[in-house]
Amino acid sequence: MSLLVVGLSHRSAPVSILERAALAADTQAKLLQDTLAAEPAAEGTVLATCNRIELYADVDKFHAGVAELSTLLAQHSGVGLDELTPYLYVHYEDRAVHHLFSVACGLDSMVVGEGQILGQIKDALALGQDLHTAGRLLNDLFQQALRVGKRAHSETGIDRAGQSLVTFGLEQLADGTDVDTWAKGKKALVIGAGSMSSLAAATLARSGVSDIVIANRTLARAERLAQILNEPGGTGVSAHAVEMVAVGDELTRADVVVSCTGATGLVLTGDDIETAVQGRRTPLALLDLAMPRDIDAAAHRIPGVRLVDIESLAEASADAPMAADVDRVRGIVSDEVAAFGAAQRAAHITPTVVALRTMAADVVAGEVARLEGRLPDLDDKQRAEITQTVRRVVDKLLHAPTVRVKQLASEPGGAGYADALRTLFDLDPETVASVSRADLNDADVKNRGRV
Repeated sequence: MSLLVVGLSHRSAPVSILERAALAADTQAKLLQDTLAAEPAAEGTVLATCNRIELYADVDKFHAGVAELSTLLAQHSGVGLDELTPYLYVHYEDRAVHHLFSVACGLDSMVVGEGQILGQIKDALALGQDLHTAGRLLNDLFQQALRVGKRAHSETGIDRAGQSLVTFGLEQLADGTDVDTWAKGKKALVIGAGSMSSLAAATLARSGVSDIVIANRTLARAERLAQILNEPGGTGVSAHAVEMVAVGDELTRADVVVSCTGATGLVLTGDDIETAVQGRRTPLALLDLAMPRDIDAAAHRIPGVRLVDIESLAEASADAPMAADVDRVRGIVSDEVAAFGAAQRAAHITPTVVALRTMAADVVAGEVARLEGRLPDLDDKQRAEITQTVRRVVDKLLHAPTVRVKQLASEPGGAGYADALRTLFDLDPETVASVSRADLNDADVKNRGRV
């Protein structure tokens, strides 16, 4: 089996396609269930963020796997396969590992170095574990990706290579003015109470806005976020929560609006915005971080309104300066990919080595039993000494070959050594498979506890 990823992101597809292909949580679950039901895939999980959708799977056939995963993505996204295919990218084996590790380090993000992707990778792994679609390979891969991402952030200055999407978006709205200076005293409306909206509210509070209104479909979540912002010793901002039906009224009073919800349709239409700015003397700044978009793109054409959305952020970030630390992170990724590949290749031969030693133990037990039948007068001490001697002989004969075969198997192209070992010693394939299944169950229990 081999790792395969098929996906699309802001680097391969326009925002209009990403919006249409966005997957709701229940759709992601159905996609994974159908992926495992497909013949080429043994395990899978999906990484879905505001600007990428990637399906990871362990497949036994490359071409069949690409065809099946592409078809599944098209079916569940609602974008026709012919229309979706030009925007899909495919990574296989080591290139797939390299891609995920780069994503985890923020190298493939719209804003280089942003750290929110680590939480999204963790969520992708948790989804695969909850649905029992992530097996040993994907558990190992995603756990290692999280460690690589954390290493990149702790050992380098990749955080300085780019800001979070929220901060970057506010800088675009400020249009060259210091964000703290631009935001000071403004009234803000934050639509949504999820992780991105919460980050936006906290960033606005630190930047000096005077008032923040939180609007959310579930009022209790908005109230909790407002309570956190109002805590004593905080930024001094005044925050309160409203229901979504109040968004229209709040829009007329707000100076800056940040929206990031999971809605499938527009939260603010062009008419909503046009009505809100009638008669006002100050401009209205809109930041849309949702995918699909929350705010009508028609807002770009409304006088007195400045809209920054995912599409304009993508264009702006392409011109952002790259930090020297990026090269260091790329080196970390390359080293970690090589280490992961070696570990996986070495692990691949372990069930065969275990099966070989099990067979040897069975042979020893059989020969000792035969000897006892021929020499029934042996006392316990003699029997134990003979048994121990035979075991030592077998262990010494197997030690060098098994150690060496593990070393060879960890090198590129070393997968064939397991096949050679099974052939040379005529090992029962079912015995090897049973060891693999036992290892998988143990790894699943261990990895689920680490997420």
